[in-house]
Amino acid sequence: MSETKKAEFGRWRSFFWPVHNFELKKLLPMFFLFFFINFNYTILRDTKDALIVTAPGSGAEAIPFLKVWGVLPIAIIFMIVYSKLSNIFSKQKLFYTTITFFIAFFAIFVLLLYPNRDVLHPSDAADRLQAFLPEGFKGLVALFRNWTYALFYVMSELWGSVAISLLFWGFANDTTKVSESKRFYALFGLGANLAMLFSGPAIIYFSNIRSRLAADVDAWGVTLNYMVGMVFISGLMIMAIYRWINRNVLTDQRFYDPSEMQRVKKEKPKMSLKESFGYLLRSKYILCLAVLVIGYGIAINLVEVTWKGQLKLQYPDPNAYQEFMGYFSLVTGSATILMMLFVGGNVIRRFGWKTGALITPVVLLITGVGFFSFVIFRDYLTAFIAMLGTTPLMLAVLFGTAQNVMSKSAKYSLFDPTKEMAYIPLDQESKVKGKAAIDVVGARLGKSGGSLLQQGLIIACGSLGAITPYVAGVLFLIIFAWIYSASSLSKQFQKLNAEKDEQAKAAAAQPADKDPLQQGVTS
Repeated sequence: MSETKKAEFGRWRSFFWPVHNFELKKLLPMFFLFFFINFNYTILRDTKDALIVTAPGSGAEAIPFLKVWGVLPIAIIFMIVYSKLSNIFSKQKLFYTTITFFIAFFAIFVLLLYPNRDVLHPSDAADRLQAFLPEGFKGLVALFRNWTYALFYVMSELWGSVAISLLFWGFANDTTKVSESKRFYALFGLGANLAMLFSGPAIIYFSNIRSRLAADVDAWGVTLNYMVGMVFISGLMIMAIYRWINRNVLTDQRFYDPSEMQRVKKEKPKMSLKESFGYLLRSKYILCLAVLVIGYGIAINLVEVTWKGQLKLQYPDPNAYQEFMGYFSLVTGSATILMMLFVGGNVIRRFGWKTGALITPVVLLITGVGFFSFVIFRDYLTAFIAMLGTTPLMLAVLFGTAQNVMSKSAKYSLFDPTKEMAYIPLDQESKVKGKAAIDVVGARLGKSGGSLLQQGLIIACGSLGAITPYVAGVLFLIIFAWIYSASSLSKQFQKLNAEKDEQAKAAAAQPADKDPLQQGVTS
């Protein structure tokens, strides 16, 4: 092979596989660590939804109440306890303790709480409470009625925040060099999405177990045992891989140098909610970027709850509901991997930042029109849809599924990259403070705003079905604001990039005999 062909082959190899052979010793364990963490996340996400949505006296309308009155306060308590323990335990002991805590809870749930649910759940008291309260509080009463299920839901939600954000990415950021992160992190993301290609079929298989059991056997209970059994085994694998990395990778100076990793870094400023809002209002650029982040968080929250309400109507049996969610996870993982590999980067390179940034809200808008049209006008479409050999409800479920699959794959392949690219032309202070402000405001409003809005509408209107037209209206307003902000941000992004190019050209055109010290300062 000629030198030219070797160089060309090397360039293509580095493009598709930017990893040296010796680095596999570090990459593969981290890849599988994230794989098993996300494997558990997918199992728990689908199980918690099936558990709470199909529970007696419950439905999708319980989810907004759960996120506000269950997930949020327990997450705060958990983080306070975690912070206290971090001052007592080493990082390794804290990792093992946290994972053990989660898998122990899920084991206790299937061994003790679920088998004794009829004794533990205050059904009579919940009936009396529901008779006293307005119909809009049905979701809140459902949490009281099925409190063990609600606790399972909260712990499953916490797994995503704690195991993925806190444990994995905290560990990765502590032990990965900057030069490695540019090549490794995208591969870690592929490992997480690859997990859905395994967890989805596993969910489908064990949800179908009801056809192989006697009529008097609690099929959902058996399915839960298998689901939690997989979570338990995966949890043990997570701790084993983590131990192997600490013993065999972090002791190799090619991959980890404690003195290098402990260099003092500029701390990220801590901003209060008031300070964050103030900073956003002072910067149009950062405000537009915040609208994008908040818009996605609220929009996907509004759609998911309405979609899960339709799923409950189509699949009232928990096993059937869980089976459908297994297919959903499988399709989502496949679509996300394909989008990340072949679509995201190519769209941005060929059509520019604006096109890449607008695809996600446009996808949500188009699929949202179809989804809410079938939900709201189903009674007028029955005859037409019957000609297609299906039902309005099933079409609503399919449109909602398409919206969720497409929005999640677009987020990872287009929304996240364009969001991070938008920070590039900013000066260092704006980058740091802008990220801090968006983290505070975006995280709170994006995650809680949709739930608070739906909770208020449910209390006022009485049911999830009654609020659907209002949710659709709010969703479209948010998406239009998102599209407007993305278009405005695109113009500002291009202007800042042009200014940086001009500055670079001016610096390059400086006379060669200019004072070197002054030239260095200018650069």
